[in-house]
Amino acid sequence: MPKFVTTWILSSASLAIAAGLLGEHMNIGEGDSTVSRVISIAIVGAIFAVINTFIAPAIKTLSLPFIIITLGFALLVINALLLLLTEWVTDKLDVSYFAIDGFWWAVLGAVVISLVNTVLGAFTNKK
Repeated sequence: MPKFVTTWILSSASLAIAAGLLGEHMNIGEGDSTVSRVISIAIVGAIFAVINTFIAPAIKTLSLPFIIITLGFALLVINALLLLLTEWVTDKLDVSYFAIDGFWWAVLGAVVISLVNTVLGAFTNKK
């Protein structure tokens, strides 16, 4: 399976789990239909995967001194901002409903997404 497809599936699953755990503070998709929610999760997961594939490495490389000085805590802020960027992009493209209640909920969501990605990534042979 191509690396991007694996990243997309893991991102979608992580976002779905984070949205489930954070309840009303992080919402993906509208309506009662399971199919529409799965499609929304897949779309938001694809956008999140693209942002994490192309934008995140550049930002993390440029922020390396701050990441080192803060002993890695700056990564929490960067990941939360990338999650908020995903929310902004989905809103501007008007492709799916994705909402986070604010920066601190984005930080908590980023922690959950990172933990879930670590666990799920252990079951894949990402190279």
